Amino acid sequence: MGEVTARLDDLPLRDDLRGMTPYGAPQAPLPVALNVNENTHPVPDEVAGDILDSIALALRDVNRYPDREFLALREAFAEYLGEGITADQIWAANGSNEVLQHVLQAFGGPGRTAFGFGPTYSMYPLLTRATGATWVAGTRDDDFTLTPESAAAQVAEMDPDVIFLCAPNNPTGTPMPLDVITAVYDASRGMVVVDEAYEEFAPHDEPSAVTLLGGRERLIVSRTMSKAFAFAGARVGYLAADPAVVDALRLVRLPYHLSALTQAAATAALRHAPVMLGMVDEIVAQRDRISATLEALGYQPHPSWTNFVLFGGVDDPAATFRALFDRGILIRDVGIAHHLRVTAGTEAETTAFLDALASLGSKS
Repeated sequence: MGEVTARLDDLPLRDDLRGMTPYGAPQAPLPVALNVNENTHPVPDEVAGDILDSIALALRDVNRYPDREFLALREAFAEYLGEGITADQIWAANGSNEVLQHVLQAFGGPGRTAFGFGPTYSMYPLLTRATGATWVAGTRDDDFTLTPESAAAQVAEMDPDVIFLCAPNNPTGTPMPLDVITAVYDASRGMVVVDEAYEEFAPHDEPSAVTLLGGRERLIVSRTMSKAFAFAGARVGYLAADPAVVDALRLVRLPYHLSALTQAAATAALRHAPVMLGMVDEIVAQRDRISATLEALGYQPHPSWTNFVLFGGVDDPAATFRALFDRGILIRDVGIAHHLRVTAGTEAETTAFLDALASLGSKS
């Protein structure tokens, strides 16, 4: 009993899901894992203590359903974002991927299209297809940048229902100026989602797309706590938008989708935002160190406003990946010819990566 003999193809799977493969970066218990853009710094002890206390308090009422509207957490996110954002403009879910899934469930779906400029975050097409919509990919310039004119022209031609703008872009690290975002918005009729998962790693004097929300009811700015807040394991993402957009997302969310423990942990972490973000400058310093050293070794690092560096000039990415793997270093082959991507970790992790790469020989 219990033996399973069926194959996936034997099941009555939706036709549009056949042939798809699930998202998943390689996982391996290596000493230095710099492949999925995590914040490799641990949560500071003083913050961890407050989070644990908050979770313990929430456990006393865990027999009851959580606050369905997670009001305290929404107020905390609104305060963190500033710019006059209010709690009724905030939505949150279990990671930014679920936030984006809610957007596609509400504004995408069968007979509709979602659009993004490739190469970009690989979950966009997966989420699009899984919710029954059609994915359409636009193009970037050779250096992965976008001009307002090119972006607007492509959007006007494709006329999508949902547009994803990864700002800064994953997997390339490329900045996205606000004039590109406004050009896309003005050229479109659908929802424009600006995915700012890595916004905290951008220069401090560069404005966020949150500043564009006023008067743009179709604009959504998505964020995550996974990166700058070192909260990847907690799975908390959120967005800011017009209150009407938040009302639309209520139509598709599951009841009580954010657990009481998640709400408590995230709210506690936000109380310590300055401490949690204190590690960002160190990560940026390691990112810039990686770029400078890669260039000295003869590779071509691309400009990055994120916590990772995409670098070209790799003759054989698969062989280089394997050679680093054998030296205990895990990075990412993102499928761009002659390129690899590495996350900026701690100083020690960065040193381990750079030493291992240098041991393969300089390209200059």
